[in-house]
Amino acid sequence: MNQYETVFILTPVLSDVQMKEAVEKFKDFLVSNGCEMVNEEMWGLRKLAYPIQKKSTGFYCLFEFKGDPTIVKKLDTVYRRDERVIRFLTFRLDKYAVAYAEKRRHVRAEKAAQAPVEATAAETETQTTKED
Repeated sequence: MNQYETVFILTPVLSDVQMKEAVEKFKDFLVSNGCEMVNEEMWGLRKLAYPIQKKSTGFYCLFEFKGDPTIVKKLDTVYRRDERVIRFLTFRLDKYAVAYAEKRRHVRAEKAAQAPVEATAAETETQTTKED
């Protein structure tokens, strides 16, 4: 099994529910075809580098998964048939890219763990300022 990474951009006119439904559709497709999901990241609404289909923003989503090489062609077909997908890119990760992806995931997890601590510290600082 190879490890792959796929990034796709959904049209910005979708509601939050529709966007999550589309993401679940692609995730279910991968799982039902025997792939193992390694990581899933929702990057949210971002500005595109250049307009695509007269749209300047899009919902970005990234999946890391392990699967057979035949799944890539099937996934491309599913992306092409879905009108909500503006762009997509799927590629195989070599051993260096896998190591980098793991490192990136750990850094993101550490930042997420530290963010609530920093937020509570800022709240207590604000409360002490109000009391003074």
